[in-house]
Amino acid sequence: MSEFTEAMAQVAGAVSVVTVRDGRDDVGTTVTTFASVSLDPPLVMVSLASGGYLNELLLRHDRWAVSVLSAEQKAIASRFATPGRPGARLLLAGTPHHRGERSQALVVENGVTALEAETTQVVPAGDHTLYIARVLAVGYVDSTASPLVRLRGRYRPAG
Repeated sequence: MSEFTEAMAQVAGAVSVVTVRDGRDDVGTTVTTFASVSLDPPLVMVSLASGGYLNELLLRHDRWAVSVLSAEQKAIASRFATPGRPGARLLLAGTPHHRGERSQALVVENGVTALEAETTQVVPAGDHTLYIARVLAVGYVDSTASPLVRLRGRYRPAG
């Protein structure tokens, strides 16, 4: 592990699943780089590896969803982070979820919050791509749920 990677592993990041509907299929991945960018207008940002399949899809599809996971959803985070994973519908089989009205992307239920967004700006950044997006809808907010975070290479409950 490089010194930079080790340094960044000391910074906790909320664990989220980003999903997009691609025709008849649904694709998603686990991320820890999702953040609010602006309140007026409401904008968010997600960072994806430039070589990943979801990155390729988001270059073609402007609307997507992000589900910020709760501490009880570590298994979901692991499923969406596994290389060679199947489609998002299979990964969510048996897990409460629904399709977002504005994005048609899958939204994981029982997390901390979920948003639907529409990309307004794509920014290449080294080996990643930043997607800045306007918030289309807030699916839910559960202020009682403890968020799942990634810290020092492991998923952990916040706090």
